[in-house]
Amino acid sequence: MEKKKVFHISTEKRNLLIMWIANFLVAASATMILPFLSLYIETFGDYSDAYVQRWAGFIFGITFLVAFFVSPLWGRFGDRFGRKRILLITGYGIALSIFFMGYVSSVEELFFLRLLMGIVTGFIPTSLALISSQTRKEIAGRVLGTLQMGTVSGGLLGPLLGGALADAVGFIYTFILTAITITIATTLVAVGIKEVKVRTDQGDPSEGKYSMKDVFRELITNRVLLVIMFISMIIQTANFSVQPLLALYVDELLTVENVAFLAGLAFSITGLGNLLSTRSWGKLGDRIGHEKVLIICSILAVVFFLPQAFVTNIWQLILLRFLYGLQIGGMIPCITAYIRREAPLEIQGEVLGYNQSFRFLGNVIGPVIGGVASGIWTISSVFFVASGLFASGALLLWIAVKYEQKEKNRNVERPSVRGA
Repeated sequence: MEKKKVFHISTEKRNLLIMWIANFLVAASATMILPFLSLYIETFGDYSDAYVQRWAGFIFGITFLVAFFVSPLWGRFGDRFGRKRILLITGYGIALSIFFMGYVSSVEELFFLRLLMGIVTGFIPTSLALISSQTRKEIAGRVLGTLQMGTVSGGLLGPLLGGALADAVGFIYTFILTAITITIATTLVAVGIKEVKVRTDQGDPSEGKYSMKDVFRELITNRVLLVIMFISMIIQTANFSVQPLLALYVDELLTVENVAFLAGLAFSITGLGNLLSTRSWGKLGDRIGHEKVLIICSILAVVFFLPQAFVTNIWQLILLRFLYGLQIGGMIPCITAYIRREAPLEIQGEVLGYNQSFRFLGNVIGPVIGGVASGIWTISSVFFVASGLFASGALLLWIAVKYEQKEKNRNVERPSVRGA
C-alpha cells in the first residue's frame, strides 16, 4: 500500500502565517474608524467646527500618548509571562474598547474609551517580538519584512473599508463589525499560536531576569540602537506631520471636485510602495547589515520627500509619495531585525516596546510640528522640516556606526598589543 503524504508545516512557519493574518485584521480594524472620527463626534450634538476639530485631535492623540508610556510594560510582561498571553489580553482589550465606542453619547465618553484603547495597544509590537524571538538572526530581516506586509496591507484597506461600511450600515454597526473582526483575529491567535520557548546561552528558559534599570542601561549604552529608535520616531513624525494637511495640499494643486479621493490616493500610495518593497529591503539587510540599509533608506527619504514641496500637479505628488513608500518599506523591518540581532533574548520584547514608544511619540508630535510649521510658513515647509529630520537621522546613524566599528577594532587590537 502507498503511504499517504502528510502535509507538515513547522511551528515557526505556522506562527508566522497566523500572525500575518491576525496583524492584517487588527491593522485594518484599527484604522477603519479613522476616516469618520470627526463625523462621529458631530452626531453627539450641535457643535462648532472648532470644537469638533479640537476634540477630534484630543481623541485621536490620547491613544498614542498613553501607548507611549505603556508599550515597554507590555514588552516586559511578554518577556516574563509569555507573549501569547499579552496578545490575547491586548487583542480582546482593543475589541472591547472599540465595541463600546459604538454606544457612547458624548465626546468625553469617546475620549475615555480611546484612552483605554491606548492602554491595551500592544498587539502588533508583541507579535513582532513573538516572531522575532523564534527567528534566526541570519533571516530576521526577510521574515519580519514578510510579517510587516500583513500590517501594511491591513492599514491600507482599513480606511477604505471603514468609510464604505459607515456609508452602508452607519457608525454604530461599523464599530461592532470592527470589534468582531479583532475578536476573530485574537481567537485565531488563541487557537493556532504555539509559542516557541526561547532559551538563553545557559540553556534556561528566559524569565525576564533583567530589571527595568538594566534594560534602560542596555539602551543608552548602545549608541546605534538608540539612534535607530530615534529614526523610528522620525518615520512617524514625518508621516503624521503631513497626514492631516495632505487634503489641503492636494486641494491647492487641483481645480476639480474629487479632492477627497485624490488626497486618499496620495496618502495610500505610500502604503502600496511600502508593501511592495518591505520584504526585499529585509533580505538586503540580512545580507549587508540592517544599519547600512537604514542609512540608505534615510538618505532616500530626503531624496523623495523634499521634492514633494515643489510639485505643480497631483500626479507628481503621487509618484513621489509612491517612491517615498518604497524606501520607507525597508526601515521598520530592518529596525526590528537589528533589535533581534543586538538585544539579549530575555529582554527583546521590552526593547521592542521602547522602540514602539518612540513610534507613538512620533504619532503625537508629528501633527504638532506639521500644524506649527504650516501655520508659521506654508504647507510646503512641512516637507522641509521632515526632510531635515531624516537627514539628521542618517547622519547620526552613520556617526554611531563608525564609532562602534572603531570601538570593535580597538578591542581587537588590545590583546595583540599585550601579546607582543
